[in-house]
Amino acid sequence: MRVGFIGLGNVGGKLAGSLVRNGFSVMVRDLDRAIAEPFIQDGAEWGDSPGAMAEACELIITCLPSPAACAAVMEGEDGILDGIGPGKIWAEMSTTDEGEVKRLGAMVAEKGADAVDCPVSGGCHRAATGNISIFAGCERAVFDRMLPVLTTLGRRVLHTGPLGSASILKVMTNYLATANLMTCAEALVTMKAAGMDLNTTFEAIRISSGNSFVHETESQIILNGSRNINFTMDLVLKDIGLFQSIAENHNIPLEISPLMVETFRHAIEQYGPREFSPNIIRLLEDKTGLDIRAPGFPAEILDDEPEEKGYEVVPVRG
Repeated sequence: MRVGFIGLGNVGGKLAGSLVRNGFSVMVRDLDRAIAEPFIQDGAEWGDSPGAMAEACELIITCLPSPAACAAVMEGEDGILDGIGPGKIWAEMSTTDEGEVKRLGAMVAEKGADAVDCPVSGGCHRAATGNISIFAGCERAVFDRMLPVLTTLGRRVLHTGPLGSASILKVMTNYLATANLMTCAEALVTMKAAGMDLNTTFEAIRISSGNSFVHETESQIILNGSRNINFTMDLVLKDIGLFQSIAENHNIPLEISPLMVETFRHAIEQYGPREFSPNIIRLLEDKTGLDIRAPGFPAEILDDEPEEKGYEVVPVRG
């Protein structure tokens, strides 16, 4: 299967790299041609336009920073919709809005092609090694066609149901991760104020019922001081805002979610939209004058697990 990949940013570049590394025929494109050069040197082709890529490839993947960016690539001049046709697949790997992916998916269907929303979860470090998790919303037959690609891009692959279902679940998981990040930040600041050693605090959380994926990754980056997980506050606000919209659309009167949205809005006002998301802790550091850093923690998280062939995760049914 020849794969076109548009969007070589923090996540997309690592996903495209997995395809190239594992021998797929790959065509790549990004707004910045220089970003694509390493992939081209490793054997990928350059795509002159989204439309040309959709004509040349059986599968065209987009991994872009916003629904608006994806819509531009799909509907713009010489966009994907101009080149896609029967038997082909468009896969949206960004974190996006259910309604938007369904709208674009309907246009893809009018061209005789199939649409999949397949966002990833697990952090950039796992995207780099092909060990990230992937949700896929589409018809089962389309999922089966996609599975060899998805199990190369990720380790655990979950078929979530029809188009749009993966985007809903992905937004939910980002909401939960953000809630955990914020509580980890509050816990670390409070323990520092209480006179606890932060290295010991980290281990106390790690070996206890308070542990989580977010703590084992982002708390280390916080304590190092780099705060760099290749994810920024504007992207967090987009994701938790999408989750809040889902709740509002279903008349769920959430209490924690609106507070999270407001906190990140305030943080963006203070530090800017492109501030790294773990620096949400700066709101408390600045108010208390406390420095939440400790020696021995890494400046970035690397996946220490070997790359493994992926597999489908099948939900338990009663």
